[in-house]
Amino acid sequence: MKTQPLMIRTLHSVEELEEVRRLETIVWSFDDSVPVNQSMAVVKNGGFILGAFYEDQLIAFQYSFPGFDGKKVYLVSQSLGIHPDFRKRGIGEKLKMEQRKTAANMGYDFITWTYDPLETVNGSLNLNKLGAVVKSYLPNVYGLMNDNLNAGIPTDRFLVEWHTKDDKGIRESEQILPHALITGGGDTRFYQPEKVDLSITAKKMYVPVPGNFQEIKKVNLPLAKAWREQTGIVFTHYLEQGWYVTDLVKSEGNTNLYLYLLEKGDSNEN
Repeated sequence: MKTQPLMIRTLHSVEELEEVRRLETIVWSFDDSVPVNQSMAVVKNGGFILGAFYEDQLIAFQYSFPGFDGKKVYLVSQSLGIHPDFRKRGIGEKLKMEQRKTAANMGYDFITWTYDPLETVNGSLNLNKLGAVVKSYLPNVYGLMNDNLNAGIPTDRFLVEWHTKDDKGIRESEQILPHALITGGGDTRFYQPEKVDLSITAKKMYVPVPGNFQEIKKVNLPLAKAWREQTGIVFTHYLEQGWYVTDLVKSEGNTNLYLYLLEKGDSNEN
């Protein structure tokens, strides 16, 4: 992608939205793609769809629609898809930054979406790079699913909030903080969750998660389920007590371990 710059713009026409559906079919499947009449309705009623183009080819998209919880209007970030040939090039982050700018120009104060807290690539983008926060843990949001990423594991999710006018700046590296979940097992390739601590009173803490969750699922499904269960207990308890998840950092010296930073306070109160 050195010969031409990536171009990102909002999409409006039926032809463009048909292109998006074709790309969705490649990324996921036709059954999981959004019908054009629905995406057009979103575009005409407060939402938008961004397209990323390289050499006039649509290679990625981001789909957002308005949400309302009875008190405030916000933007829901529904999906972001990148063609398999163009992944790991920072396109997702570029789309998210354009999404934030577009949302702010349209008057949205914040954007929300969900992701699996055990998927550390997504966590690193959402929290460490974008500066979003998490205030809610949602157990088994989509029920049991049979796709490659979710099969056999409850679909627990973090609910992310990303404020359009807030810039958290540079993130910190690993600090010395108490851990709400003790890991062990003696195998640095497949760490095990051993003990939950729900009594921490410090202002900051870490919750460790594996950096290779999908690999663990393939090799040891009971261990993957244990990670889901134990982290679910910790996140549910502390987020209900007013904590926020504000960052994800890689554990120094532990290739397959990441640390979620939880803080007690008034981070981005609405």
